[in-house]
Amino acid sequence: MIKKAVLPVAGLGTRFLPATKASPKEMLPILDKPIIQYAVEESQKVGITDFLFITGKHKRAIEDHFDKATELEERLIKTGKDELLKKINSFENLNFAYIRQKEPKGLGDAILCAKPFIFEEAFAVILSDDVIDPDYSVLKDMIDIYKDKKAPVVALEEVSNEEVSRYGIVAGEKIGEDCYLIRDMIEKPEKSKAPSNLAIIGRYILTPSIFKYLEVLEPGKGGEIQLTDALRALLKETPIYGYRIKCQRYDAGEKFGYLKTIIYFALRAPEISDDFRKFLKDQLSCI
Repeated sequence: MIKKAVLPVAGLGTRFLPATKASPKEMLPILDKPIIQYAVEESQKVGITDFLFITGKHKRAIEDHFDKATELEERLIKTGKDELLKKINSFENLNFAYIRQKEPKGLGDAILCAKPFIFEEAFAVILSDDVIDPDYSVLKDMIDIYKDKKAPVVALEEVSNEEVSRYGIVAGEKIGEDCYLIRDMIEKPEKSKAPSNLAIIGRYILTPSIFKYLEVLEPGKGGEIQLTDALRALLKETPIYGYRIKCQRYDAGEKFGYLKTIIYFALRAPEISDDFRKFLKDQLSCI
């Protein structure tokens, strides 16, 4: 079983300034939950119990969010708000740890910070900016592939040719309905040099073997330690598989994607969906 998940949250959130000047981007709300909570709940559903956040400065709000709130809990008990109490206590059986990334040197460096936490276990990496509909079992399907293949697995999504330069792109051989044996991968290639339109997105099942490559990796694109480059080196040692997701992914790490995420979840929230749908129709009719 995969019991541990690493969540890199050290980014500065510059796309959302000034809102993120003193508050983490990961704590921006999608309805009544912060972005980061969706990632934790997604992991919790597949049996992950131990979470390591790779943090930076001004990220204390994330720690506070997953900590006990004794005064608030007492107030909810006194006022009989049992449902709200249940919601804020839904993480009591989980374990949270925090390591600070000393400087923003890229995703690969953030994952390397997790080495003392991982030991010899396979683990998940969740990029919380990539929000996936909770009704889909992306992580479960990836863990199933890992159990079968005993090798790392990355999540893939088909993107347009115009978008390939924003992602790590793989070349691979399809070996199942949504499973690929990866032959190569390139971090943010030029459109003309992209080996496919299959992009790596923010879900990974990795093994501890990744650390020895991250430890010696030279900075790549953007002067950062790129996880894609380490995975490419790891390909010489072990197969790596890709799982093409069958659901919608929303990039809540940029403004338009964040708005789309909110709208998607609002239209599916029973308590507000009808009113919100009517509001949208009224607004569109006025344009």
